[in-house]
Amino acid sequence: MKKWTGVTVFILIGTLLSGCSFLNDVNNTLNYADEAQEYANEASAFMNEAPALVEQAVNDPDKLSELETLLEEMKSDIEEFNGLEAPNVGGDLHQQVVDYNNQALQGIDVYLENMENGSLDPEVVRNTDAFQSFEEVRSIIDQVQQLSQ
Repeated sequence: MKKWTGVTVFILIGTLLSGCSFLNDVNNTLNYADEAQEYANEASAFMNEAPALVEQAVNDPDKLSELETLLEEMKSDIEEFNGLEAPNVGGDLHQQVVDYNNQALQGIDVYLENMENGSLDPEVVRNTDAFQSFEEVRSIIDQVQQLSQ
């Protein structure tokens, strides 16, 4: 009888632990989806704000400093998102976002270098991979949001 009680307790504990693991996976996916949505909002705001700010910065040194701050903040947001641990479900989507983010980082770095060299060109913003990458990121994050529903 003791043997059966021990086996039953063992099975019960195993079942509870696997249930906890499932709940942790669900919770991690939901947390990740929230972080991804927050990042998508930041990227969208950046995409809306940066082109006009570049236009203004060409003629206004005060706006140049503001643009540099905006670029540095977006760079930091990208690096923070890239450092997130992807959930088991949707890890491939996270990797796609990271790949696009790395393209965006390169574009931001190029633009920051151009600013340092005094060659501020609004066309660079429109034609860089950085801004095109953010469009792709938005699409992928929409897919991540669908996973959490």
